[in-house]
Amino acid sequence: MVYDPSNKLGERAIGAESEFLRLILMNPAVTQILVRLPELNVPDAWLVSGCLFQTVWNILAGEGPDRGIKDYDIFYFDSSDTSADAEDLVNARAASVFAELGSQIDVRNQARVHIWYESEFGVPGYPRLSKSTDGIDNFLAVCCMVAVRRFVTGGIELYAPLGVDDVLNRIVRQNPWYPHAPQDCYEKKANRWKALWPDLRVESFVTRP
Repeated sequence: MVYDPSNKLGERAIGAESEFLRLILMNPAVTQILVRLPELNVPDAWLVSGCLFQTVWNILAGEGPDRGIKDYDIFYFDSSDTSADAEDLVNARAASVFAELGSQIDVRNQARVHIWYESEFGVPGYPRLSKSTDGIDNFLAVCCMVAVRRFVTGGIELYAPLGVDDVLNRIVRQNPWYPHAPQDCYEKKANRWKALWPDLRVESFVTRP
């Protein structure tokens, strides 16, 4: 969907999606990253996941929008160079572009996730992705499955394949599209979030055949 806060494009965003976007834009770091994201000059770039849903949880809890946010994750997709060195160069550029924000920025090339995922998380068979939003589809929990980017016209595109109700209702549940997610990773993240946002409803991990 597309959200244009100034309504200059005449496009509509309604209901939960509109509320989600209204809330994330209350975080100054999110708004500034969206404005400066094109300066990274990488293909298919999105601001994703934790910094977005955690901003919403903070505001709903009456806290500052950036409380407890460890970093701001950016995905891009460049299959022409899947080396770690190339990704490191993009991260170095991001550190310069976003230096004034005083926030940790972590940039990941989704074209190379299949190369390192098993060694980092112990889960074999991670699929070779074809675009940045494929990485969103493989997050551990539904609340994580959100990404945004800004058009030059000022509107904002939201990618949320399973919607944003879990974010707004403060629910943590497994991503049904990722049946073989690592349970320990899910529970570790859920426990950290529950400690910061006690009102979360965390659904138990269910092992699937």
